[in-house]
Amino acid sequence: MAFYESVYIARPDISAAQVEALTQRLTEIIEAGGGRVTKNEYWGLKNLAYRIKKNRKGHYSLLNIDAPSGAVGEYERNMRLSEDVLRYLTVKVDELDDNPSIMMTRGSRDDRGRGRGRGFGGRDGPRPQSAPPPAAADAAKAENKPADEPKETTE
Repeated sequence: MAFYESVYIARPDISAAQVEALTQRLTEIIEAGGGRVTKNEYWGLKNLAYRIKKNRKGHYSLLNIDAPSGAVGEYERNMRLSEDVLRYLTVKVDELDDNPSIMMTRGSRDDRGRGRGRGFGGRDGPRPQSAPPPAAADAAKAENKPADEPKETTE
């Protein structure tokens, strides 16, 4: 049997309990095909990046699946037929991770620092400052000597 990770987005006007019922129905389809669902995560109602079938939000859910390809084909066929599923994506992976996904382990927005990370300048954070050259390097330039040689002093 092969390992798969599958994420689907359900319509926002159904309740979280109905999403769990849909997930249970999809799990039964996998089990009827000789596979099993090793992890089931409900990520909640989230904003979509763009409208899908006139919806701006959707219920996200993740399933880790250990099943033959025929069972996954039937699983995807039922998702295509379901009016509650807006989009889905199933990916074959080398191994399944039993740890919670990154969506479940993310900290709150307050834990993230302001002004760090994505880029330079503007609201993304400060621009990097070029360091001033050290004084020894300036003196070496003036005398045309390498900076790591000590300066000769006359006393």
